[in-house]
Amino acid sequence: VQLQASGGGLVQPGGSLTLSCAAPAAPGFKVDDYNMGWFRQAPGKEREVVACIRYTDRVRYYTDSVKGRFTISTDNAKNTLYLQMDNLKSEDTAVYRCATAAFCSKHFASSVHSSGQGTQVTVSS
Repeated sequence: VQLQASGGGLVQPGGSLTLSCAAPAAPGFKVDDYNMGWFRQAPGKEREVVACIRYTDRVRYYTDSVKGRFTISTDNAKNTLYLQMDNLKSEDTAVYRCATAAFCSKHFASSVHSSGQGTQVTVSS
């Protein structure tokens, strides 16, 4: 499944962005049927999980650096995954990609099944 992320941009430190993810070319795909989430990769750095939702019990996982600032959610009616990002910091600058994965945990980014082109988030004054 090809996932499509959108909503990135340039924002000042302390600002907010909301990322969206959908699979417009896969009408049978349901976001609630998979472990879904976001990972990011900054230049010269390893990819890291940001947040994910476990499909079995809807438990959410957040990496420590975004806890209390980011919120992951889904909208069944729109079949879309979201990432609300508040109080953004310069260290949040990266390409963000949504994905399905085998695990919703710290291993999300290394167990990706499907993803797509990401969306750039740049936090700078």
